[in-house]
Amino acid sequence: MSLLCVCAAVTAQSINDTTDIFHQHLHLNALVVTGLTGDVHLNEVPAPVSVIQPADLQGRASTNIIGAIAREPGVAQITTGGAISKPVIRGLGYNRVVVVNDGIRQEGQQWGDEHGIEIDGAGIHSVEILKGPASLMYGSDAMAGVLIFHPAPVAALGTVRGSVSTEYQSNNGLFDYSLNAAGNQNGLVWDVRFSDKYAHAYRNSADGWVPNSGFAERGVSGMMGLNRRWGYSRLKLSYYHLTPGIVEGERDPETGELEGDAIGYKPDLPFQQIYHYKAVLDNTFRLGDGRLKTLLGWQQNRRQEFEESPDEYGLFFLLNTLNYDIKYQRDATAGWKYAVGVNGMYQDSENKGDEYLIPDYRLFDAGLFATASRQWGAWSLSGGLRGDVRRLHSFALEDRFVDFKRTFPGLTGSLGAVRSFGDNVHLRANVSRGFRAPNLSELASNGEHEGTLRYEVGNRDLKPEYSLQGDLGLDFSTKYVSGQLALFANRIDNYIFLTKTAEGEPPVYTYTSGNARLLGLEAELDFHPVHSLHLGGTFSLVNGKQIGGDWLPMIPAPRLLTECKHEFSHGGKLLNNAFVAIELDWNFRQDHFYGVDGTETATPSYALLNMSAGTDIVIRGKKRASLYFLADNITDCAWQSHLSRLKYADLNPVTGRQGVFNMGRNFTVKLVVPIG
Repeated sequence: MSLLCVCAAVTAQSINDTTDIFHQHLHLNALVVTGLTGDVHLNEVPAPVSVIQPADLQGRASTNIIGAIAREPGVAQITTGGAISKPVIRGLGYNRVVVVNDGIRQEGQQWGDEHGIEIDGAGIHSVEILKGPASLMYGSDAMAGVLIFHPAPVAALGTVRGSVSTEYQSNNGLFDYSLNAAGNQNGLVWDVRFSDKYAHAYRNSADGWVPNSGFAERGVSGMMGLNRRWGYSRLKLSYYHLTPGIVEGERDPETGELEGDAIGYKPDLPFQQIYHYKAVLDNTFRLGDGRLKTLLGWQQNRRQEFEESPDEYGLFFLLNTLNYDIKYQRDATAGWKYAVGVNGMYQDSENKGDEYLIPDYRLFDAGLFATASRQWGAWSLSGGLRGDVRRLHSFALEDRFVDFKRTFPGLTGSLGAVRSFGDNVHLRANVSRGFRAPNLSELASNGEHEGTLRYEVGNRDLKPEYSLQGDLGLDFSTKYVSGQLALFANRIDNYIFLTKTAEGEPPVYTYTSGNARLLGLEAELDFHPVHSLHLGGTFSLVNGKQIGGDWLPMIPAPRLLTECKHEFSHGGKLLNNAFVAIELDWNFRQDHFYGVDGTETATPSYALLNMSAGTDIVIRGKKRASLYFLADNITDCAWQSHLSRLKYADLNPVTGRQGVFNMGRNFTVKLVVPIG
């Protein structure tokens, strides 16, 4: 019998314009997103795109930015405790998802299970989620899709604004705050932010306290630029520092309790120190009927792991990345819009510690692309072609790594159409080809991967992954009902994955590949019989299998989220946009797992019950603050996500349960105070 609990992953919505989350998602005409040929209305985009508005992000409780977006249909997360999460789109994660922040692709060391996304969530204003191959715009690695994190728009001319926000979570004592100020004086624009976050160990009803699951996070950023009739020029600098404890999951053989004393805010051994530095120069120049956009970026990622001493690191990865993106976008001429450009990056990685998992390497890639779109009455057509080349040089290191070079070419493209039936019904179809070169971890790993409970071995003979995906979608909106349906089928040649090849402490996993196919759907429905009441939900399903073989690993379980929300007041003198909501987050049993040699096991079903409430506080006709109360996992359910890496920690000899469980009951209070 499957484990069934009633609990919940909280969501709260602060609605600034008297519409609720489903209206924001399903009324597409006014939303502008990143398109192949520049910014376009969402109802003209043939590929599936989700948009998370600022009010939605503010009203969600999570321990990191990926957790805040993982409730979107088709999106999941690979987790290692509360500090580290990696995005998964339609069953594909790791280097198959590109994350774009400050206009450039975020390049840390996202190939590892316990490597998260080094981004300060407090500085994210809104999020676009592109589902499906987006290699046409972003080159290698965008096979699953793209997360585009947008900063807040620059301040209006002649204004200065700011904000103070803070949050507290009861389960892990999470406390954070963020200070922001921005201005625009005669076209001289600026924006600065400082954020801090601290959390001690979390607890649940199955394990009690989970030692060493606490973390600390700090983010600092600043932007200065110039807005003129000819365009704009902006320079942004940022610093991010994360100190997560590493949960090993070892247990006392007599009591079954997790070993370790680190339940406070200071982590115990082992732990990591992760630093990410970034500088981005963003320019746009108006040239006739078009725009020349240039983005140049530098990033440095420093990852240190401390195992034996808190003062001496054992492992130290240093990664430097130079990003470039140059493109010309032409406004509509005779009905056509088009864009041409080149983008890519240069990387240099160095091992500076005594322990190694991957060798030093250098990487260079470049992609040349051309895209076009046109409106023909009720039809919107778009497509393009792209050619890529990636060159990789892996260097010899001691007797564990040999010197080798690989070159990976790629040719990708997409073609899609949208047919509008009036303003409220849109039918979408899209075909796209994706490309991903193997990363160095897949090619050359040879060592114990701390935090993943594995010894990993690479495979230098791996070939690039190529995908061919078809998408079909329908969205509609009426006075009382709105909805979306998206279907997809994805064929991937040379799909790369890990499989267990030897037992041991830790067991040995080796990278291999084979052809695969993924089928799935996302559905979204909102029923609003009266303006203030909304009943709705979303459903996500992905089925991934090797062609002629077993199931694919790391495929999220089918998921159904249902919500009932009531809005109490609009335009009130003290409280405005007040709401209360209850949500059931139902995750079905995942028994389609990669079970060869015990690589994965089935995951029982569970349901999480959540409640949320929020309001804007209005004094003298102006919004002075936004306040949110959230209750997560109200019934204190003991649950494990199928994509949790801690699911495969030690067996509890007393209860017979495998691994470490996710967070238990959690209450959150959030306060956002705008200034200016």
